[in-house]
Order: sequence, then C-alpha cells, then structure tokens
Amino acid sequence: MIENGLVELSRMIYQYCGLNYTDRLMTLREKISKRVKELNLTYWEYGKYLKMSPLEWDHLIEILTINETYFYREEHQLNECCSNVLPKLKEEIHTRPIRIWSAACSTGEEPYTLAMLIQETKKFPPGSVQIIGTDINKKVLEKAKNAWYHNSSFAFRRIPKVLMKKYFVEQDGGYKIIKNIRDMVEFHHLNLLEADRFAPIGEVDIIFCRNVLIYFDQETTKKVIRNLYQKLTPGGYLFLGHAESITDLDLGFQKIDSDKTFYYRKELKQHEEVRYISR
Repeated sequence: MIENGLVELSRMIYQYCGLNYTDRLMTLREKISKRVKELNLTYWEYGKYLKMSPLEWDHLIEILTINETYFYREEHQLNECCSNVLPKLKEEIHTRPIRIWSAACSTGEEPYTLAMLIQETKKFPPGSVQIIGTDINKKVLEKAKNAWYHNSSFAFRRIPKVLMKKYFVEQDGGYKIIKNIRDMVEFHHLNLLEADRFAPIGEVDIIFCRNVLIYFDQETTKKVIRNLYQKLTPGGYLFLGHAESITDLDLGFQKIDSDKTFYYRKELKQHEEVRYISR
C-alpha cells in the first residue's frame, strides 16, 4: 500500500524541480528509501524534514537526478552549432562576446566540448565566446568546476582522439582539461523552474538544454521553455535533445532542420529586429 507521506513527497518534488513522480511512486520509494532509513524517518517525517532543513534538498536532488553524459554527445548538433550558427552570430555581433548557456550541464562534458570545438575552429579569439554551465545538482557542478575525469570514465567513449590529445593532461589516474578551455566556461547552481534566480546568467545567444525535458510533463516543459525564451536574445538559438520536441507547443520558436539534426530559433515579432546587448 502506498503511504500518504510518499504521495506528499512526490508533490513537493514536483513543485520544487518539476520531476514528476506522482504516477511513479514505487520508483520514488526505491530511490529515496535508503536516505529515509539513514535518517530514521517516515516518509511524512522526511517531508517535514525537507521544510525544516532546506539543505537536505541538495542531497535529495543528488539521489533523484540522472547525470549520464559524455564528451562529444550528439555530435551533429555540436558541429551544426560551431560550423553554422556561431559563424552567423559572429557576422552579426561586433560589440560583445557571443554567449552560450549549457543548461543542465551535469559534470561539465557538454560546455567543455563546446569550448574545445570552438577552439578548433580557430575563428574565435580568447574572450569572444563565453560559455555558462548550470545544473540543479551542486555535487556534479563541483566536479565540473574541477574538470578532472577518471581514466576509466564513460565520459570519454565518443570523444575524438585529437581532442583528447590537445585539450587534456594526465593527472592522478585521470585526465584534466587544460586551463585555456576551463577559462572559457563558468558554472552556476540553478533550478530551471526558478526564473527569478536567472539574473546571473544574463542574456544569451545560444542555449543547449538537451535530454532534460523528457523528465517533465507538458506543463513543466512549457514553464521551462518560457523561462529559457526570456533569456535568449531575439533570434537566438535553442538546442534540445533528439527525443524532445516543442514544435506543437506554440512557445515562440521556429524549428530549423539541417542535414543531420534540428534545432530552434527564437521567433522575431513583426516590429522586432535582432538586437544585441553590450555587457
């Protein structure tokens, strides 16, 4: 029999971060039972504990979020961004750096891959592209900031050898990303549902938010996409995972189909021209 306390926990989690366990209560129980037992609490008591000890949310998020990622993931999108989108933006932007936001960046593989590929183009001098990585999970952000990955990590399973050789150094049984690539990326803790805390991100020209929406229901998806929309400059670009689509949601984006992938562009209103801000 499902405990009422577990139902209440699923509601609290949904409100906090959009993860919907309301119809997957047994899955939620499997994920959190160990933590609840460690604290010697019932599910009802754990819900009260979250309200009294907000830092416990950090621990719970570590348990609930899936952080499976790797370098050079969904390479067609990465190549489209670096080969086509960035050169277009470079032609149009002259007064400030191009800004890319890797939302839900996990342990940093996505933003660092973008930094490496941008470096490979040899078209963008230092400081001309800024990359921001954010995640709701503070633990994975610390790993991202450290930029060290164990040599047996699955994170390396798709990365070309040329990138490994140029942008990593062996260190303590693993590989650390070199400094000039690390310097291209800054990291922030962020919940994509809390738009009132987006100020440190500033306006951005490109957003990568891949393989995140698959964990949300339609209502939460709309809220997240609206929040991202507000941070994009007019005409800015949004990359989602291949299994994710917002085409039918009428959220102000135009779908762009390229040879091997698709992505979205923030639609311009009739009276609106592409504008670029100075920072």
